[in-house]
Amino acid sequence: MPGRIINGLKTVGVNNPVFLLDEVDKLGKSLQGDPAAALLEVLDPEQNHNFTDHYLNVAFDLSQVLFIATANTTATIPPALLDRMEIIQVPGYTQEEKIEIAHRHLIPKQLEQHGLTPQQIQIPQLTTLAIITREHVLEDAKPETISDTADLALPPEMPILIDFHALKDILGPPLYELEVSERLSQPGVAIGLAWTPLGGKIMFVEASRMDGEGQLTLTGQLGDVMKESAHLAISWLRSNAKKYHLTNAFGSFDLLDNTDIHLHFPAGAVTKDGPSAGVTIVTCLASLFSGRLVRSDVAMTGEITLRGLVLPVGGIKDKVLAAHRAGLKQIIIPQRNEKDLEEIPSNIRQDLSFVTASCLDEVLNAAFDGGFTVKTRPGLIDSKL
Repeated sequence: MPGRIINGLKTVGVNNPVFLLDEVDKLGKSLQGDPAAALLEVLDPEQNHNFTDHYLNVAFDLSQVLFIATANTTATIPPALLDRMEIIQVPGYTQEEKIEIAHRHLIPKQLEQHGLTPQQIQIPQLTTLAIITREHVLEDAKPETISDTADLALPPEMPILIDFHALKDILGPPLYELEVSERLSQPGVAIGLAWTPLGGKIMFVEASRMDGEGQLTLTGQLGDVMKESAHLAISWLRSNAKKYHLTNAFGSFDLLDNTDIHLHFPAGAVTKDGPSAGVTIVTCLASLFSGRLVRSDVAMTGEITLRGLVLPVGGIKDKVLAAHRAGLKQIIIPQRNEKDLEEIPSNIRQDLSFVTASCLDEVLNAAFDGGFTVKTRPGLIDSKL
């Protein structure tokens, strides 16, 4: 039989249809062939005007066909195939958008499937908000919320109200708990913002010091770029230790003098990489060596340089949405990312305070209560005695 492309053209009966290639990031090889290699000729505008189906062995012009591909991540798409695509990033939903989608589409669909009406089961928006998880996708409502309730005996005059207490009986305990304030109850902890294919998320960075030989230990499944950011952060702090009066346990401005440092990024089973954690690592280490707590309502993102500059990063919208979901109030971003704030819904921007930083001095001043002032030496007093 002809291949899927030619067969699809035969089905629609036109030479300029729209083809949807769903989840091309999951293409795999088999004994029957490599789909990614076959798509190279299909998607290449220099070749697809003379595409040859191996079954028919007849050339066909695909240049009028519009191909739309979807993927959760571009990391697993073969580079040669990715070069033939124009990438359009689709941002995730806000909590308000998720609630509207659930109440307009998903919940009515579940009620209809179980033979129920909105008059029999009432689900307030606060209940929907409690169901929503930290992912930015919303593929389906919780069907067990409706199906478990459908087994109950319904009094004809009394609808069932699914409030937060009923939700715990139906779905069990919450999958996630907000633990920001508990995690920041001691020096050496800071909150960063990370981007994943499933959207933004908050990321804790923890630091500890101990007697040793000046070793830096990094744990948490870190990639090479993130490891370099950690070494960059400790180098900048060591070169500015006198400026900020940062000392190790022995009172030395050489922070690694007889001292080992351990940096840990929790969720150790998840691989982490990228340069955007640079400002978070610096803040975490500054908290450790100054003995001061980082503000519990602050999260940050940004790449750093050895001279203390803060460089722009990607995924600002998703990162800000993640911070908002976590209840954080102030976000530190690179100054050159200020333009990206226009993509954030106005109601979320109003709930948050943004600090745009061009250097690490500005980051530290915003991350600590009362600022992170530079320690200056007292002036010498002239005397003629």
